[in-house]
Amino acid sequence: MSVLLLAGCQSTWFQVADTRHQLIISVPEQRMHVLEDGKEIASYPVSTAKRGVGDLPDSYMTPGGRMQVAEKIGDGAPMGTVFKDRKPTGEIVAADAPGRDPVVTRIFWLRGLEERNRNAYPRFIYIHGTPQESLLGSPASFGCIRMRSVDIAELYERVGTGAQVDVIETDFVASLP
Repeated sequence: MSVLLLAGCQSTWFQVADTRHQLIISVPEQRMHVLEDGKEIASYPVSTAKRGVGDLPDSYMTPGGRMQVAEKIGDGAPMGTVFKDRKPTGEIVAADAPGRDPVVTRIFWLRGLEERNRNAYPRFIYIHGTPQESLLGSPASFGCIRMRSVDIAELYERVGTGAQVDVIETDFVASLP
């Protein structure tokens, strides 16, 4: 019995990092390019910060550089589920609903891997769904990377924790070797 319990505990805390996927967010394009084993498999419109790229606390900027998906939040939540402090509130918001702009559907919490984005995790920088889908394709966020609910839900099923995330200040094609 205790052996089974120990095995169950180990599978909960030990996860293999997703090394197959890379998310490249091009700030000038306001697009996310999804690579699997180095090959582009998807591209989505996003919104990065309207104040540009940076990582100072309270800057409302999107951190640039290399990060990783530290945590995934939202397993099984219905589309449009509102999250407050990474917990579902029970409210559902439709796409392009008027009013405020909460975090919805799914969350990828990012951890910076470079000096220039070291504050990403404590600043609560996410890739998340937004009900303000009409603003995607232009800088509109307060630091996070916003996506359509259907897109973040699809991405959530495909990409695991530990996946590499690069926020670049060039077009995607210009970043290729």
